[in-house]
Amino acid sequence: MPGNYTEFFLTIVSDRAPSFMLMKKLKNEELDRLSIEEFKAKEKQQIVIILDNIRSMNNVGSAFRTADAFLIEKIYLCGITASPPHREINKTALGATESVSWEHHEKTETLIEELREEGYRIVCVEQADESIPLQDFLPYKDCKYCLVFGNEVFGVSDEVVEKADTCLEIPQFGTKHSLNVSVSIGVVMWDFFKKLED
Repeated sequence: MPGNYTEFFLTIVSDRAPSFMLMKKLKNEELDRLSIEEFKAKEKQQIVIILDNIRSMNNVGSAFRTADAFLIEKIYLCGITASPPHREINKTALGATESVSWEHHEKTETLIEELREEGYRIVCVEQADESIPLQDFLPYKDCKYCLVFGNEVFGVSDEVVEKADTCLEIPQFGTKHSLNVSVSIGVVMWDFFKKLED
């Protein structure tokens, strides 16, 4: 047995742990990025995102970047949500406004009815009395989804929540029970992507 605790600990770790690998950060040219033309031609997830009265252009830009990362079909910018091109959006979008399709609509409620007629299931990401915890929701692979994310202060409007097919809630355990909308988009999109790819 080794002579001291440190030697003993290192012996246990070296016996149980795999050998360490040397890693290197990948360069941009090693990331297998799509060109804008390749992105537009690629088959997309059957998911659209609605931004319901998002006030921060940085959050709008982040939504575009996340939509690009997960091959989302389209972003709908509703109400006061700003539209590209804009310097503040571009700051966080980093060019994703060129790859991801988008449209601006004045009324989220009207757009929701149009998308429902096109076969989309309307899912609000909101804390509601009958919301489903995100981890318990299983999306169907043959279903089209419209995910609605709301204003940074007021969330998804009551009128839109009332028209939704369901509400999803990201479980939170701290004092705030409030995530930045761009964080919420990232969490929900990764969850959907993982479940649909499995």
